[in-house]
Amino acid sequence: MRTLEHFPNLVSMFFVRAREKGDAPFLWHKEDGAWRPLSWADAARQVAALATALKAKGLKPGDRVMLVSENRPEWCISDLAIMAAGCVTVPTYITNTERDHQHIIENSGACAVVVSTAKLAKTLLPAILRASIPQIVIGIDDVRASQPGGYELYDWHQMIADHPASPADMEAAAASFGRDDTACIIYTSGTGGAPRGVMQHHGAILHNCAGCVTIIAEDFGWDDEIFLSFLPLSHAYEHTGGQHFPIALGAQIYYSEGLDKLASNIEEVRPTIMVVVPRLFEVLRTRISKGIEKQGKVPAWLLDKAVTITQRSRNGKVRLSDRPMMALVNATLRKKVDQRFGGRIKAMVSGGAPLNPEVGNFFQALGLTFLQGYGQTEAAPVIACNRPSAGLKMDTVGPPLANTEVRIAGDGEILVRGELVMHGYWRNEPETARVLKDGWLHTGDIGEIDAAGRIRITDRKKDIIVNDKGDNVAPQKVEGMLTLQPEIMQAMIAGDKRPYMVAVLVPDPEWTTEWRAINAPDVPPVELPEHPTYRAALSAAVERVNRDLSVTEKVRRFILADEPFTIENQQLTPSLKIRRHVLREVYGERLGALYKS
Repeated sequence: MRTLEHFPNLVSMFFVRAREKGDAPFLWHKEDGAWRPLSWADAARQVAALATALKAKGLKPGDRVMLVSENRPEWCISDLAIMAAGCVTVPTYITNTERDHQHIIENSGACAVVVSTAKLAKTLLPAILRASIPQIVIGIDDVRASQPGGYELYDWHQMIADHPASPADMEAAAASFGRDDTACIIYTSGTGGAPRGVMQHHGAILHNCAGCVTIIAEDFGWDDEIFLSFLPLSHAYEHTGGQHFPIALGAQIYYSEGLDKLASNIEEVRPTIMVVVPRLFEVLRTRISKGIEKQGKVPAWLLDKAVTITQRSRNGKVRLSDRPMMALVNATLRKKVDQRFGGRIKAMVSGGAPLNPEVGNFFQALGLTFLQGYGQTEAAPVIACNRPSAGLKMDTVGPPLANTEVRIAGDGEILVRGELVMHGYWRNEPETARVLKDGWLHTGDIGEIDAAGRIRITDRKKDIIVNDKGDNVAPQKVEGMLTLQPEIMQAMIAGDKRPYMVAVLVPDPEWTTEWRAINAPDVPPVELPEHPTYRAALSAAVERVNRDLSVTEKVRRFILADEPFTIENQQLTPSLKIRRHVLREVYGERLGALYKS
């Protein structure tokens, strides 16, 4: 199999893999209750045809093409076809508002848009009309417009049918662009303000793929890998880790039916590798813990023993004296959990946000290999990843990927250099100059490198809270500890230039329902936030966390959020990170009042 270092671009890698795999299944989707495959050969034919059609419509090398779709086979085919035509993919989130779409259209200068459904088109088409830039709209499903003025509307499937093309010819044509050419412009999810377009070149993503393939090959053994794709493909993490990395491995990709059906999809698909975000596994940890507790004292005792043993193991190796107990855990708890995850998981790779070490240790204790990775969109996006051969340590993100330089600046900031680093932000020279200096990407993250070469992230530089005495507080650490409490689902702390930390808390709805049934059945839910006993229970949860925090980190007072932080209310990014600037706008006045009363 051809090595990734020799591919000139992502398109060439795909066509080579398609030639090698032929009629073997590649992309799977659920239809009428059954999983249906698309072969590598058929996918290659569709990519070649759609790329030819795009060229026939007048698109030229370097033109930007927006892609607005949920995860499905057509997403992958469209992305590869756009690149095969020499164009640049601009993925956007399906949760974007009309204003978000308009910003990206105008900023990227996209001259064409691929949209999957009529529902998504309702938000997109007004943005297109306002922006007055794209001349071509391509609907995957039936996307009808009563009066398509200002753009030409085409059918995705008809374009493929009308422009049959040879994958071999398209592969040859793809050799005309190289690793330095821009593959996509991915807009950051905007945790601190307006999204910026990150220019990822073909070599950056190929560099990521090569580093990740090395980990799989050396630490787990490379076989017929199965991926289950459920994070948004418009996010850099899933775009590389859930699409191009599987292509590099020659793997199969199943597209999940959504988060509400993820558990059943896992059991059906039985994936070997999963790309996940910490928030999902914080939720799963809570659910699994509650399920085990309901089974009785013995399962709960076994779980506690398994976690304790995992925490005191060294580099993933269990002490000799603990092996009899782990043998019992293997035959009971681990066997059941393994079945829930399909029975053949090699590794779950967590990224996109910091992982609380307790969560990683929990799943490691249950026999699931949990690898925390680290990166950002500006690095295509993987910079480092834990791997068994380097010694699994859950408070680190592992060593850097192969051929990746990492050093720590004088102020603790993590700097990165290598082919994975972006060429800059699209049409934003000031921001590019701020983060790219002498070839080094200034990540904005604070960290250190341990004696084994593993990176430890301590916090996000721009998120660090400096209290009125000049002491630094890392908010993500405290927030992570708060949300591990069964009473608290989400949290954000504040306290910049203030004497102590305060918080916005979202109580866990399941815990709240159970608490109310036992303690306050006659209290209407709308009155519960002001109920003194309810608030006392939440205060007790905060105090449990405070016992393990320093004086400056302790949360002294809190308010309850009006509603959960969600993508829809703009308080979460699509990768489930909190948007601090939005939450500060909503709750800033009430948080400030906590210092006055």
